Amino acid sequence: MTFFPSTVFAILGLSALDLAATSGVVEAAGRPIVVELFTSQGCSSCPPANANLIELSRRPDVLALSFAVTYWDRLGWKDIFGKPEFTARQVDYEPGLGQSGPFTPQFVVEGRGTVVGARLSDIEALIAAQKIDAGPTMRLTRDRATIGAGKAPDGGANVWLVRYERGVLDVAVKRGENSDRTLPHGHVVRSLARIGGWTGDAVEFALTGQADGLRTAILVQARHGGPIVSAATD
Repeated sequence: MTFFPSTVFAILGLSALDLAATSGVVEAAGRPIVVELFTSQGCSSCPPANANLIELSRRPDVLALSFAVTYWDRLGWKDIFGKPEFTARQVDYEPGLGQSGPFTPQFVVEGRGTVVGARLSDIEALIAAQKIDAGPTMRLTRDRATIGAGKAPDGGANVWLVRYERGVLDVAVKRGENSDRTLPHGHVVRSLARIGGWTGDAVEFALTGQADGLRTAILVQARHGGPIVSAATD
């Protein structure tokens, strides 16, 4: 008897995406909606937003990423996940989003829209309002990312390598506005690096550095904090 691949996946209880992840290869023709949270352990308004990001991270159609900013660090508690490059990413977004400056918590969806995000329904409404162009096809392995040909934004796009935590991390905060609270964090970004550019031609990048058990995402994004063009995660 001959089994077609979809039949085999069903017998094993696997999807094609499960099989791709097992083999270390992910191919994205469609793509997830990129939802970024800019947050800080020193911000008393951030825990509800953190909880909402955790909820969104369970959606298969969403790539949820939590970036810890550093400008709250001077107020009594230094965020253990915070990095200047995460703060710089948020600052880059603000002019295009019509904001006068960075604030927390802030959700940015697809690099196009923003909401505070204290209420999950507000973020879900912003996600639902997005008209997603699949962008170029992407192929992601453990050590290489391939971006297919397509229409690039004016001025080209940046290609970002993101390493982030797979699940939820609990952090006991000892000082500051959240003193003596244990805060859960989901999909915490540990590193962000620009690995090159994309101008519409097919291109391939070596993924350097150790993942160390982290998940990997590739973002193709219009320059200067512009819209997301394509995205893939393992």
